[in-house]
Amino acid sequence: MPTPSGNRASDVRSRRRTAASLKPEPHAIPHLSVAERVAHGKTARDEVPRSTHAEYEPSATRADPIELLERQARSRVPELVPIRYGRMLISPFAFYRGAAMIMAHDLGATPRSGISVQCCGDAHLSNFGAFASPERRLVFDVNDFDETLPGPWEWDVKRLAASMLIAARDNGYSIRQQEKVVLETVKEYRTAIRRFARMHQLEVWYAHLEIERALHELAAELKNTKSTAVQLKRAKKNIAKARARDSMSAFSKLTQAVDGTVQIVDQSPLIVPITQLAAEGGADAIFEDLRQLIRRYRNSLEFDRRVLLEEFELRDVARKAVGVGSVGTRAWIALMMARDNVDPLFLQIKEAEASVLEPFLGPSEFANHGQRVVTGQRLMQATSDIFLGWLHVEAGLDGKSRDFYVRQLKDWKGSALIEQMSPKAMAIYGKLCGWTLARAHARSGDRIAIAAYLGSSDAFDRALLEFSKAYADQNERDYAELVDASKSGRITAQTGL
Repeated sequence: MPTPSGNRASDVRSRRRTAASLKPEPHAIPHLSVAERVAHGKTARDEVPRSTHAEYEPSATRADPIELLERQARSRVPELVPIRYGRMLISPFAFYRGAAMIMAHDLGATPRSGISVQCCGDAHLSNFGAFASPERRLVFDVNDFDETLPGPWEWDVKRLAASMLIAARDNGYSIRQQEKVVLETVKEYRTAIRRFARMHQLEVWYAHLEIERALHELAAELKNTKSTAVQLKRAKKNIAKARARDSMSAFSKLTQAVDGTVQIVDQSPLIVPITQLAAEGGADAIFEDLRQLIRRYRNSLEFDRRVLLEEFELRDVARKAVGVGSVGTRAWIALMMARDNVDPLFLQIKEAEASVLEPFLGPSEFANHGQRVVTGQRLMQATSDIFLGWLHVEAGLDGKSRDFYVRQLKDWKGSALIEQMSPKAMAIYGKLCGWTLARAHARSGDRIAIAAYLGSSDAFDRALLEFSKAYADQNERDYAELVDASKSGRITAQTGL
């Protein structure tokens, strides 16, 4: 777990000076007319035709995909890296989920319209899902921003479209069904951007998608068949489970009482309490340092949320393996408690490294990658976790400085059951993702220029279908290389975790 350095005041001043030196100078914001923005989009289309986005051909100098994964592994927790490989070996789609760096290298050579937005950076279909808004409504949105960075809007759409095709292949859909899933996803992105282009600015900013509306649309689009009833029942059951996932449910599953003290249960290697990781006799000192870290993180929150957080006291911390691509990064869960032992709050403290997009788009303007993640998330999401914040640690357990972002561990979080979807249901889910990504891009980029670039025809949709087919083939070849690397002993994979 990260611990602060000895001279905390000096460290904080140093970081502030660094951040100030990297902060861009204030500049006038151009306010172009609608006609000028439309012209910008059409000019971009002339220079980079929509049909060029169909192109994907691996270059002769393409990086070895396994070497890229090994390069990422060098900065990660060594004992967790085999778990990451094991999870990526489950299927080509699981591999794709963990291969954001590989695809970033491939996207770097593809055509760009020149119109930028705040990119998610890893907009595959499993990085969309449900969570609670501060108003306690269940909303659907993008929910992973580890790679977020300003960049080409089409990179996010390509990552999403290819994920749809790869997942459809994994589910055994026919070629025609695979194509429909991709085309429906991209069409919805294109038409949603055009609708957002006609909206007033505040209308775009307030736009959001509540789960009840999404479920209603699912019921309306699916025909009244036995299969429809099954799909709706699964969706409603999944939503009910999401509403039950909160700090209280995490508390019941992850903790136990020991001699009157609540502790996080040891579930090594997936969940390892800090007492198991600390050097003998050093747990008390580390725990006090952790309290200082929580106080420093608090400063990244709005004032009212700082007051709320101050009602909770840190009780325990553990390292937790999360996700697929994120496995091996330093992710921690912190048990906070108010009102004795009956009022818990679980925070997740997750390491933020440089975005995989940075080698191709330049470094983030933020000195702290946790701040980069949080800023991107707040810009792209319609509503964000009230405890979303960041911190910097000068020296962790391994003595190295690292950035982190913080959020609630579970707050009505739910994910779609991709492997159980019918082709029709996945096409509708793709439309939800396409709309959501368009809304996120419309908040941060020139939605009018993007809409003008895309136009009213399906030229871009068709181009991305061809791109998705080519990239799905590439992903399968890369997946086969990981399988071979595991068999040959080049990498060590731990399955079943």
